Amino acid sequence: MTREIRVQGTVADGYEAVRDEFTAVLAGQEPHYAGQLSAYVEGREVVDLWVGPDTDRDTLYGVYSSTKGAAHLVVALLVQDGVLDLDREVAYYWPEFAAEGKGAVTLRELLAHRAGVVGADAGFSPDELADDRAIAARLATQRPFWRPGAAFGYHALSIGALAGEVVFRATGRTLREVYEERVRAPFGLDFFLGLPEEHEGRFHSVLPMVPTPEQRELIEAQPTGPHTLASIAFNRNAAHPTDLEALPNSRAVRAKGPASAGGVASARGLAGMYAAAVTGIGGREALLKPDTLAAFGQVQSIGYDLVARAHKVFAVGFQATSEVWYPFLGAGSIGHSGAGGSQAFADPRAALTYGYTRRRFAFPGGPAPENARLARAVHEAALATG
Repeated sequence: MTREIRVQGTVADGYEAVRDEFTAVLAGQEPHYAGQLSAYVEGREVVDLWVGPDTDRDTLYGVYSSTKGAAHLVVALLVQDGVLDLDREVAYYWPEFAAEGKGAVTLRELLAHRAGVVGADAGFSPDELADDRAIAARLATQRPFWRPGAAFGYHALSIGALAGEVVFRATGRTLREVYEERVRAPFGLDFFLGLPEEHEGRFHSVLPMVPTPEQRELIEAQPTGPHTLASIAFNRNAAHPTDLEALPNSRAVRAKGPASAGGVASARGLAGMYAAAVTGIGGREALLKPDTLAAFGQVQSIGYDLVARAHKVFAVGFQATSEVWYPFLGAGSIGHSGAGGSQAFADPRAALTYGYTRRRFAFPGGPAPENARLARAVHEAALATG
């Protein structure tokens, strides 16, 4: 029996093909799929679609590492203000970080995942993992897992805490506080670092991945020893190994909003944050000046990622989205995907921003594969109507 698929929401004139593509993508999803798709062009929302049981445009999901985009935007704002300098040593702001040979690591190298501080030797407790300042305190004295600057590897659960501690030492305020004051609240974004209790009813818990037999074989073939770099980076070496799928389902994580992977958002919130950054929305000017945006979009690390054991590309903090995921995007595109399947990015040359969320954790644990089709459809419509 063929199930009926009902895509809800609206698209602007010229974006009808995006709705059609979303409908076609859904035909290959599990019967109870739920997700959202949003896009802005020149600061105007042109795609606002959703589907799934009890789902609407205001539903909130855990967005895993798409959270990092918010963290890096805060750093970009502080660099733009002259409060932070990408080429100054991290230890200038945070002296304790110099321990164990990390004194020469610059903020630029840290954000490019080159510092080698992907985790702690004994891992983190669940309480620590929800608390960026607790993570930072542990990592200050941690010996790096490779010589800083010699290579790069994804700082999956640590980069937000490390960047956040630099922000705190330089400003006396947490990264979350700066984000709330300068980004989320002024633009009314449904993208939270720390979900207030009054919004809990809008949150839908993450559902576990349901891999096919072939996908399960691929998962089981991956190295799983507790002392691999990947295990350390994803806190599988801890006394209580982290269940990544369940991470956003912890109220402690949602409430504290750790900046590596603890954010909660709608697709509209994801796309809206990048629109606020690069074009402005709601009559407000863009947060980032063109020079800042260009600097943060420059590739810093490209090649073999020691944690992912694959080819990856990072700009300054952000993923270089046009290089690592979607080559049809303009040069200098920035964004960040999330392990559960979410994706968010900005293509400044097309004045386009994109956000996608889904409830069920997607294989292979990065941006869900359907993003390639959806992002292309949005990009083609933007170019055709521009």
